[in-house]
Amino acid sequence: MEKSWLLAFLFFHIIPSEAAFSASGGVGVGIGNGGGGVGVGIGNGGGGGGGGGGVGVGIGNGGGGGGVWIGGGINGQIPSGPPISNLNSAYSALQAWKSAITDDPLGIMTTWVGSNVCSYRGVFCAVPQDDETSDSPGPVVAGIDVNYASLKGTLVKELSLLTDMSLLHLNSNRFSGTIPDTFRDLASLQELDLSNNDFSGLFPTVTLLIPKLIYLDLRYNNFSGPIPDGVFNKNLDAIFLNNNQFEGQIPPNLGNSPASVINLANNKLSGNIPISFGFMGPGLKEILFLNNQLTGCIPEGVGLLSQVQVLDVSFNSLMGHLPDTISCLNGIEVLNLQHNKLSGLLPDPVCSLRSLVNLTVAYNFFSGLSQECANLLFRNVGFDFSRNCIPGKGEQRPQPQCSVIPGGGLNCLRVPLVEPLFCG
Repeated sequence: MEKSWLLAFLFFHIIPSEAAFSASGGVGVGIGNGGGGVGVGIGNGGGGGGGGGGVGVGIGNGGGGGGVWIGGGINGQIPSGPPISNLNSAYSALQAWKSAITDDPLGIMTTWVGSNVCSYRGVFCAVPQDDETSDSPGPVVAGIDVNYASLKGTLVKELSLLTDMSLLHLNSNRFSGTIPDTFRDLASLQELDLSNNDFSGLFPTVTLLIPKLIYLDLRYNNFSGPIPDGVFNKNLDAIFLNNNQFEGQIPPNLGNSPASVINLANNKLSGNIPISFGFMGPGLKEILFLNNQLTGCIPEGVGLLSQVQVLDVSFNSLMGHLPDTISCLNGIEVLNLQHNKLSGLLPDPVCSLRSLVNLTVAYNFFSGLSQECANLLFRNVGFDFSRNCIPGKGEQRPQPQCSVIPGGGLNCLRVPLVEPLFCG
């Protein structure tokens, strides 16, 4: 699976501003299967050389290159050549969007004047690498990044005209309303970051119809209702749905997701963690369920997540004993179980996990520590077991709270795995 979303993030946030480049220089990294060059290649082609005063971005299936002008090319050169007919529809789209912006404290929209959209602040243009097949050669709008611009307004249906756009970053603005149904026509879009805005309504299912989308970030909005099954059937590498108002159960097909990062924290999700949880793709590195209303037991299949580095189920109402298979989390670095209703002995295998950096089990009903867990106090591992029911240890629950264990000390009924799980 491509990790272009991460590379694009590094590209747009780590490179110097356009003022740091000379009028003749192009900088970047070649990505893809095609030929070389200096630039960033998005897609199957190699990176291309940077345009004058710009940073090279190669988009498409072949070698070669293109130039993208950081900050809309305000201080960079404008590409020479025939009229840029490819940008006519982009002009219409961006002007329609500009008319829907009601507050612009940083003056971003003051640069969105004239037909040369490549000079607009926050708009990034590039020449497609397979442009030789086009009747109207020239640059296209490859991305829009207006993160932290404090723009207020709504999204407009005309944005779907930007069919060459591979990323749309709108983090930390004041956009509201819903996502236009026409977004399904964004045929090249790979990254959609709508985080930290005021969007509302049900989950925007149109995002699941964007054919090439691999990075979906909806966190810190006011979306509500259930999470649709389609989220976990789509080929997404990163799913950020945290800090919304989603409710209902986690879809049972959670295990179908090939994502490396899934964050469902700080919602109103209820019910059990799906049994399919343990059968997620081998690329899963982080999964966070914290601060919901989840109940039941931690599934036996958790042990199949041998490459997971962060597992956080804190601040829920999970109960019962920990499954033995949790000892198979060989890659786990952060395991956060605090503020649940878990009980029983905290066993040796959990505290013996070789990659463990932080283990938090505070505010549960564990009744004892194994020897290996006691040894964590002498290892360079953060270990918080306060507010449990462990005899002889400080900062535990008052005895009356420990007299009745939630769930009656439930030893969860485990669904047998298809094959016995042996930890390597």
